[in-house]
Amino acid sequence: MKFSFSLLALVCCVTAQAQEKTEPNQLFRQGVAAFYDAKPKESVAAFDKLIALAPEAKPQLWQRGLSLYYTGDYKAGREQFEVHQTVNTADVENAAWHFICVARAESVEAARKALIPIEGDARIPMKEVHELFAGKGSEEAVLKAAESGEGEDLRNHRCYAHLYLGLYFEALGDEAKAKDHMLKAAKDYAMDHYMGTCAQVHVKVRGW
Repeated sequence: MKFSFSLLALVCCVTAQAQEKTEPNQLFRQGVAAFYDAKPKESVAAFDKLIALAPEAKPQLWQRGLSLYYTGDYKAGREQFEVHQTVNTADVENAAWHFICVARAESVEAARKALIPIEGDARIPMKEVHELFAGKGSEEAVLKAAESGEGEDLRNHRCYAHLYLGLYFEALGDEAKAKDHMLKAAKDYAMDHYMGTCAQVHVKVRGW
């Protein structure tokens, strides 16, 4: 079958527009899949290609910040979490990841000074996690707050508690405590959502 020139041009134009819409989504899925496979460098590469195609997407890509952390590019991770804060102002997790990037790049003291203030995150145990990172809370308070609910809710709260305790102690340079908490998040209270998978990725990347 032959197309007339005008029809062929129209088909090519429509196809190009469809590719422009789907390619960023494909790159996003590639970035996520690579992260899930504990390949943070490949994950960052996919997210960077996405941003090159759709720069306006960058503030939404907190997933890129996680991948950057595991590549050791803490400066770029910090910047990603700062830009994400402009579109997500009530997320303790963003403040926590920003903290650990600053702590690894500079110091815990610098991270505390730069800690992003958060209000309105009612998820358990995020209030206690933020207080811990601010130097006003404790490991015990986070764990106690997580003992709320039952069934999958309780398991999820414990997963989050141990994930952020693991990240916190890694930022402090306490590998023993970081490993203990992260293994609990990754195995004892494993969850199949993004952050639950993040704990499992952390264990793989660190060789635990």
